[in-house]
Formats: sequence, structure tokens, C-alpha cells
Amino acid sequence: MIDIGSNLTSESFNTDLPAVIHRAKQQGVSVIIATGTSAQSSIDAQQLAAQYPRYLYSTAGVHPHEADHYDHQAEQALVELLKGSGRAQIVAVGETGLDYNRKFSSQENQIRAFEAQIQLAKDVDLPLFLHERDAFNDFYGIIKEQFNSISSKAVVHCFTGSQEALKAYLDMGLYIGITGWISDKKRGKNLRDIIRYAPLDRLMIETDAPYLIPQQKGVKQLLQQHRRNEPCTLRFTAEKLAECLAIEPQTLIDATSRTSREFFNLDQVASEPCFEEKAS
Repeated sequence: MIDIGSNLTSESFNTDLPAVIHRAKQQGVSVIIATGTSAQSSIDAQQLAAQYPRYLYSTAGVHPHEADHYDHQAEQALVELLKGSGRAQIVAVGETGLDYNRKFSSQENQIRAFEAQIQLAKDVDLPLFLHERDAFNDFYGIIKEQFNSISSKAVVHCFTGSQEALKAYLDMGLYIGITGWISDKKRGKNLRDIIRYAPLDRLMIETDAPYLIPQQKGVKQLLQQHRRNEPCTLRFTAEKLAECLAIEPQTLIDATSRTSREFFNLDQVASEPCFEEKAS
């Protein structure tokens, strides 16, 4: 299984990250992509990925929540990261996009940062790792205008939107990332109802840890901290998504792993992680 999005640079993992990674391996997670959400966390994610070659990879970008801080200095930090020696660990630009749900940054700054990072993805020829929450119209308009000129691919990670949004993204050729949200009894109902419209070869799975704990039996026994999700729970999302698609879990795991390897160009990713485990 490949976890395409996990916030491993979160402070909640500061004290036991080697153990977190060990548990993920034990539960069959063969690759984790650490998400960059600011200039500094992107640097941290790349450095972390370098410690676990061929097991951890990273993204580099500024989340819409951080868009008020997307200035020349932040952009230069991303450029240096994406064009420097650490590029080998970085597999996408992002997390970038629009989030009008909580509005931690102004809409104007979110759009400005989003468009700048789309251009950055073009410049370095990497896929886009996208975020959209309650901002479909603006997000769709920007992507539709620019996507034809983007040579690389894009995935809308942690998709929680409407059927209209899902079909629009698929029609544009985007990929869809599914998290533990799909098992949430109330919030995930719409996603469970509409995800069957997505072709299997356009889906990927992720934990978005430490957030979005799957709401399924057996999850809590795996978690070492209360209300902190970990990559080790990825199988539960795979099982719930497979149930929604009426296919076997292993079929879903095989398909999403293949799609993720191709999308992020994870060349020669072994079935077993290639790293020396650190003492927990």
C-alpha cells in the first residue's frame, strides 16, 4: 500500500516518528509521501525523506491556510528545494489549492499562492498535490484555465466534495485521493455514495495523518496516541473504499499502488521498504 499524503512533520510525531514508521511497515505500507504545507515543513519533509530512502518521499508547497505567508522568500525557498540536491526525494508540488472553509488566509492570497505554485509545477515538471475545500468554483476555474498547459498530472487529495466536483475533476483528467473521511458515519456518507463514479485507475489512498482517523472497528487498537492518526491505518481506508466500489480489498490495494507509483514516478519502489529501522 502507498500512503500518498501524511503530515509526518507535524509536531505530534516529534517524539516517536521512528516507531510510527515501523508500525506503518508492519501494517503493509510500502511507501509514505510526507506532505509539505509551508516552506519550512517542505524543507523538513525532504530532509526526513532523505533519512528513509525508497520508503519516504515528500512534496514541496504552501497550503492555502498558509497562503498569507506566501511571499518572495517562501517561493525562493521552494525553488531552491525543488531545483537543488534534495529534488530526488520530492515527487510533487503542493499541498496547494484553495480552502474557503476556515479562511485562515485571505481568498486573494490563496489564489495568488495557488497560481504561483501551478507555475512552479510547470517549471520543474512535477505533479501537483492539490487541496480544495468549499472553494469549487474558483478552484475549478483556475485549474480549467491552466491545466491544458500543465505537462504533469494533478491529484485532488483528501477529496470530500460533491458529485458535481468529482465528475468535473475526473473530466479534466485529475486524480482523486481518498482518506479516512470515507468511513465517517455522518460526514462521509456523500463520498461513499458518489465515489463509484470514479474509475479505479484514477484513485489513490492516503491517511492525511495525524488527521482523519478512519471510523472503523480495530483502528483504535493500532493507534498509540489518542486522536492521532498514523499511516498504519491506511488499510482501513482501502477496505472501506473497496467496499464502496464492490471489489476485493486486495484488488483496490494493487490498483491504487500501481497508480501511485506511476503518478509520482516512484521508480523501482520495492515491495519491502529499504531502510534501516531506527530504535523506537
